[in-house]
Amino acid sequence: MTDAIDQKYWWKNVIIYEVYVDKFAGTFLNLTQKLPYLKSLGITCIHLLPHYPSPMIDDGYDVTDYMNVRENLGTLQDFQDFMQHARAMGIKVIVDMVLNHTSTQHPWFLEAQLSLHNSKRNFYLWSNTGKEYAGAPNLFPDLKDNNWVRNAPTNDYYFSTFHQGQADLNWNNPDVFSEMMRVLDFWVAIGVDGFRLDAVSHLIKEEGTVCDGLPKTHATIKKIRAYLDERYRDIVLLAEVGDSIPETKKYFGGGDECHLAYNFPLVAQLLIALKNNQEKLPQEFIASMLEIPENCAFVNFLGHHDEMALGMLDLAEKEMLLAYFDPEKKYRFANGVSLRIATMLHNDTEKIIKAFNMLFEIPGVPVIYCGDEIDMENDTLPKEEKDTRKSVRGSFNTAVADKQGLDNASLLNIISHIK
Repeated sequence: MTDAIDQKYWWKNVIIYEVYVDKFAGTFLNLTQKLPYLKSLGITCIHLLPHYPSPMIDDGYDVTDYMNVRENLGTLQDFQDFMQHARAMGIKVIVDMVLNHTSTQHPWFLEAQLSLHNSKRNFYLWSNTGKEYAGAPNLFPDLKDNNWVRNAPTNDYYFSTFHQGQADLNWNNPDVFSEMMRVLDFWVAIGVDGFRLDAVSHLIKEEGTVCDGLPKTHATIKKIRAYLDERYRDIVLLAEVGDSIPETKKYFGGGDECHLAYNFPLVAQLLIALKNNQEKLPQEFIASMLEIPENCAFVNFLGHHDEMALGMLDLAEKEMLLAYFDPEKKYRFANGVSLRIATMLHNDTEKIIKAFNMLFEIPGVPVIYCGDEIDMENDTLPKEEKDTRKSVRGSFNTAVADKQGLDNASLLNIISHIK
């Protein structure tokens, strides 16, 4: 891997490492100490999964304070020290920004749920009937029956696209925009280089629509981008959009929305290729990724902290992949399956290397999910745990990494030298 970043459109020329601070290093102090490991792996950009104070109902995606660090990870000063060391080593840092919802324990929601007349009431979406937005997807069907959740103090319902402990924000309220821009300002001042916009396609809800990827959502993203561009230089936005290539391209706009977007359709194509022992992806799929603005790029990955979304496949293809890679139905979740690459390929190092070679040949920005470089497999979950995504969020095995680091033939060292 290259360890230099081309400064023009730097975000198009990085290798990203996606990581939970606690699972990888424990604290920000320890993460700082592990920067040489990431540098030796060829990493030039770190994506920090949510590090904010949170009750951890959804592993940090339920935020209670957007301008702080979760206590078990350290302090804001520790974060600043980490940023300084990363910058000195030429490593960029992108943080997760959860814009669609807050925790129901966030101070805004704690105020809003108590009174119809509270100043924070309009920060969220409410209903007396729980019937509105019937076309909106319930993205956690394994965890809740529908998107409206009962709020006893005011005898009504709040809207929740994901976990019921996550209340959707009302982005039609200009005060929400102002508050969230204040959050972005805070982290840019500390030195972060960009933001992964979690669940960004769901920001705006409109009656009579599917509440996903609406024109007003794109207008809101453009407004966020304009806000940052007017004040800062090269602060990057990465869109999390689980949609087709044509739909995902819309989040680049004319180069004035997000700079980067996750390539979710690629996962299914890679799985099909691996199952069929193909050496390359179909040329027509690669061609479909082209013709995007010059300053934009797709972000490509083998594994990540969520389930592998397969909802874009037809039913027969989806069932074929699920039956092949998860025959015991241990890791199904929502419309996909939660699998680390080593578990999926039965820890066959040769096949894993082949998968990484394919990943790095694809146009765009590659991501290595923490632990995939050392053959980490899915954790075993308690039988009562319905959220199988937690099985891919296990603690990094430092002992294995140290051992592989001494072995020139190890997966770790081979991945370190993929160009």
